[in-house]
Amino acid sequence: MAAQNAFNTILKTLEKPDGGEFGKYYCLPALNDPRIDKLPYCIKILLESAIRNCDEFQVKSKDVEKIIDWENTSPKQVEIPFMPARVLLQDATGVPAVVDLACMRDAMNKLGGDSNKINPLVPVDLVIDHSVQVDVAGSEDAVQANMELEFQRNKERFAFLKWGSNAFDNMLVVPPGLGIVHQFQGREKESHTVTDDELGLAWTQNTYLHTTMIDGLGVAGWGVGGIEAEAAMLGQPMSMVLPGVVGFKLLGKLRDDVTATDLVLTVTQMLRKHGVVGKFVEFYGEGMGELSLADRATIANMSPDYGATMGFFPVDHLTLQYLQLTGRSDETPQIEKVYSSYLELKLEDVEPCISGPKRPHDRVPLQEMKADWHACLDNRVGFKGFAIPKESQNKVAKFSFHGTPAELRHGDVVIAAITSCTNTSNPSVMLGAAVAAKKACELGLEVKPWIKTSLAPGSGVVTRYLQKSGLQKYLNQLGFHIVGYGCTTCIGNSGDIDESVASAISENDMVAAAVLSGNRNFEGRVHPLTRANYLASPPLVVAYSLAGTVDIDFEKEPIGKGKDGKEIFFRDIWPSSEEVANVVQSSLLPDMFKATYQAITKGNPMWNELSVPSSNLYAWDSTSTYNHEPPYFKDMTMSPPGPHRVKDAYCLLNFGDSITTDHVSPAGSIHKDSPAAKFLLEHGVDRRDFNSYGSRRGNDEVMARGTFANIRLVNKLLEGEVGPKTIHIPTGEKLSVYDAAMRYNTAGQDTIILAGAEYGSGSSRDWAAKGPMMLVCYYYFCVTSHWFLA
Repeated sequence: MAAQNAFNTILKTLEKPDGGEFGKYYCLPALNDPRIDKLPYCIKILLESAIRNCDEFQVKSKDVEKIIDWENTSPKQVEIPFMPARVLLQDATGVPAVVDLACMRDAMNKLGGDSNKINPLVPVDLVIDHSVQVDVAGSEDAVQANMELEFQRNKERFAFLKWGSNAFDNMLVVPPGLGIVHQFQGREKESHTVTDDELGLAWTQNTYLHTTMIDGLGVAGWGVGGIEAEAAMLGQPMSMVLPGVVGFKLLGKLRDDVTATDLVLTVTQMLRKHGVVGKFVEFYGEGMGELSLADRATIANMSPDYGATMGFFPVDHLTLQYLQLTGRSDETPQIEKVYSSYLELKLEDVEPCISGPKRPHDRVPLQEMKADWHACLDNRVGFKGFAIPKESQNKVAKFSFHGTPAELRHGDVVIAAITSCTNTSNPSVMLGAAVAAKKACELGLEVKPWIKTSLAPGSGVVTRYLQKSGLQKYLNQLGFHIVGYGCTTCIGNSGDIDESVASAISENDMVAAAVLSGNRNFEGRVHPLTRANYLASPPLVVAYSLAGTVDIDFEKEPIGKGKDGKEIFFRDIWPSSEEVANVVQSSLLPDMFKATYQAITKGNPMWNELSVPSSNLYAWDSTSTYNHEPPYFKDMTMSPPGPHRVKDAYCLLNFGDSITTDHVSPAGSIHKDSPAAKFLLEHGVDRRDFNSYGSRRGNDEVMARGTFANIRLVNKLLEGEVGPKTIHIPTGEKLSVYDAAMRYNTAGQDTIILAGAEYGSGSSRDWAAKGPMMLVCYYYFCVTSHWFLA
């Protein structure tokens, strides 16, 4: 049974200057413990949460002591419970979460309980932002056309989410077409350093269980899988290892030719090399004051890609200015913090760069890009190699693009996308891209018509300041029309490329390239036909789209010819820091944010017209290929089943290192020859309506068939062949992973998966866990030559 909070003696009143009170808070200095002063700021947030929730049942006094003694306990891998203040979901993880809640209600009802008691116990914001695809690009009506297609494809799941917002307490659903979860909810609107509940108790806002962008504001938040998020929604504490904290000291100031994206790719590479999996990273030092809040958010949002749980920027004067708060003195004495390990970066050492061709942390300095690209062509197949024979590296694939002669070479760009949460929240790089576009247009440069260009801002605010600046027309002129407000190319919702381009790539085995301002470029994610995918700043996306290839030395080679036939170089279109700063200063206004957020309550006509039932139990449609009642609770009893013994198991898959959640449960397009495609076709779904795995996460039948369906999967049982297949060991047959798993399952045979280091790194870990479970698989992880069963 829960007891009275043992720390009520330090419960203080926060008084208003003119009388009255803001509320009450737990005052950490009142503990008079010198160990607290040395704690990293991010650990203090965990401490405050533990004290506030200390009921001697879910959170105990001994858990609080573990956190206070962090310097000694964190190296020992001790566990603590953590109670987040809120949960933030996007629809790709939100749909399966609501599906699970709905079937929990069904199970409760079957067991004779009160199904209405199944509700989130903490506030849940669900933003529908992962459904839009770039079907239409390069036109003024792209936003409306893509939204109409989005609603046609996703009407069932949208109606399901709208039902959930009415059926469940504590759940707000933000309709599609308004912005992405990271920027819109995390940074621009919903982030507050202090929150008060209905009892007048104030606390540090500690954790949006999805977005990490808000860590740039001094608000602790990190991404978890849907399973952990659901547990938190239902009031269960997260059991987590008390993390070590890497202190990352920033010094100096960025050079004029360097963007926030260059900085974040540099930081990502450093932290990957250092090793930060399972750790917090806390940034500090004088250089932090030289970074805008948008730059900090850009770095914080890449934490999943450098492997850390969280990249945290403590509150300082810039944060307070951003939040329009007052009352903190600049004379506050700073006590040296203790960290588990230390890194240091002089900001002036950061240079322009991109990252790829297959992982976010494989940074390439821009001046070395041409040499690195040729090395990738030579290298054996791997994260930095394509194994293209020397005699084939200069191959030219000729084709006809709508009647116009065209040709492709290895490294030619076929997708150029300004997209993703990482950059579209940052006015300096967005307006920097627009200034680069203006210069290019004035010089007469053009983008080849077969390159699919798109601009997917994270918020309507971006549209407003691009229009006010007068620069959107230049982006449009180069083909970077706005295509929608959501996560597009970065999540694999890049849409089809022109059929003639696709045929030229496939028939000639070309290594085509995509350049995007996203934060993920894992194999097979961006588009099935782009084997080389590079992350770059928005201005660099513009530059590479004009050059038309990644096989270029920007310093020595022109990116094109102007209207007078003169060669134009990269330096001719690159905006200066002063130019960008002036545009930001004159174009970004507070009223833009207010006008954008007023749209939340209005929704949009297509959303408002969706008709949903008012029942608290969901009426499952057995014919739906989007929403399906999952099997998890169908045979639920009051007594849980015992553990299952693994005996005489066959090896289903044998992996090396770095098998990400994208390999386990891809979020992108559904391949036409996959088991999932076969299932959809059998259920009357046309190929053009397959949508993506991410959009069908509410249907376990599709997702089980999509498990290990990544087209770039490397399974050692296939001895060099790449793809989502395996060997059925008893017969020696080569089958799809799903078909092999079902054959083992039908025969009553257990299966295991052998996996190396960093298995399961990445996002969307809920289906990366559920999928293999539905295939009846068990794992053995190899860590420093020891095997562990999971």
